[in-house]
Amino acid sequence: MSTTQPWQLSALELARHIAARDWSCTEVMDAHLARIHALNPRLNAIVHLLEDEARTAAKAADAALARGDAVGPLHGVPLTVKANIDMAGQATTWGVAPLAHALAPRDAPAVQRLRAAGAIPLGRTNLPDMALRIHTDSSLHGLTLNPWNPARTCGGSSGGEAVALATGMSALGLGTDVGGSLRNPASACGIASIRPSRGRVPDASVIPSEDRLFALQAMNVTGPMARRVADVRAALGLLSGADPRDPQSLDYAPAPKPAGRMRVALMAEPPGGRTAPEVVVHVRRAALALEAAGYEVVETAPPRFEEAVATWARLLIGDFGLVMPQMLPMMGADAQRFIAQAGAGVPAWETPLDLSALLMQRDGIARAWSLFMADTPLLLSPTWTQLPFELGFDVAHTAETVELMRPVVPANLLGLPSACVPAGRDEATGLPVGVLLTGPLGRDEWCLDAAEAVEAALGLATPIS
Repeated sequence: MSTTQPWQLSALELARHIAARDWSCTEVMDAHLARIHALNPRLNAIVHLLEDEARTAAKAADAALARGDAVGPLHGVPLTVKANIDMAGQATTWGVAPLAHALAPRDAPAVQRLRAAGAIPLGRTNLPDMALRIHTDSSLHGLTLNPWNPARTCGGSSGGEAVALATGMSALGLGTDVGGSLRNPASACGIASIRPSRGRVPDASVIPSEDRLFALQAMNVTGPMARRVADVRAALGLLSGADPRDPQSLDYAPAPKPAGRMRVALMAEPPGGRTAPEVVVHVRRAALALEAAGYEVVETAPPRFEEAVATWARLLIGDFGLVMPQMLPMMGADAQRFIAQAGAGVPAWETPLDLSALLMQRDGIARAWSLFMADTPLLLSPTWTQLPFELGFDVAHTAETVELMRPVVPANLLGLPSACVPAGRDEATGLPVGVLLTGPLGRDEWCLDAAEAVEAALGLATPIS
């Protein structure tokens, strides 16, 4: 073997080395646990380490290999899980003190499926209070630092997950996304992720409630995060498919690509606000990489973009009004302030008819995008229109924060797949810049194909040493 350490490799590379008996599952787990002990006290990405459970599972995985048992495609691969996704016997804290001891009775479907594929959970990762900020600072678990620059946000709400992956503390992760939460931190930390199509990955937890708000039924997903797009693709395949615990989950059939060069809409400067020149540069470099890979890139924006952003905000904030009286007292002061300021400019629902009108508007936007994507199937855009912000910026400048995240939310509103992939680093600050590849409903693989083309040309060398 070379001097390469297990924590430096991707999930699929680890699985191949374990299958070839280059490393035992125990050796792989020990390497990742050592990495956590070295880095996590400073970064605070993993908030509950499952060291004993992970070592026991790794020994059992080695015994299975020694017996010649049939094993899954991720056998022995270390996995981390965001702390708002249920794991049997572990607290689903949502980052707040009142849920610090809220033990889940069973695994969420996504955790169950990755365990069945052989992955071994070794920790729970940090998130902001109730997953409702795009900056990861929890009133229960504290602040997670961006390993590229500790003065800048690591994103959110799956920020702990992104940091654990970017630094080699974990090989594969699970996060959630109702407003870019799989993609915001992926961009800020220089890793890959995908917000899957609506219903592709079952989304079901018991804590805080099995019954979900409509906004969560319609717009929230569970999805994979990793350092490499190939790992995201492999995990998505294992996570996909209907589960009775999520009555909206579906079995999606793979779709062949259209004949000829696939068209990509380039939206380097999304309508509705400013875009930093240093972000535009990286989006245009990604467009050149796609052209070199055989895609046809046309500079245009999908229809009703600003309306889609506004509709997402009104649907999410209006629907959460039902539970805010119970949620806000559980949250810290900064989280409460961010939510209050984010909702201040969003028109409230005054009558039940407002929701009906909003859903009609959503349907019209979805139809307009569907027609647009029938001709131009992929949309290339920034993930954020500014670089990762300084700590505290989102509370001090909430309106500007909501503005910079506008590219991520149409996919949530419409249930579309949207992959995030690094497109390089800003020269002045060294911060990663991620781009989005968003596609038609059920065409997640098309997004990942294009993301791999960008990664091949512009991807970052991670994990960060």
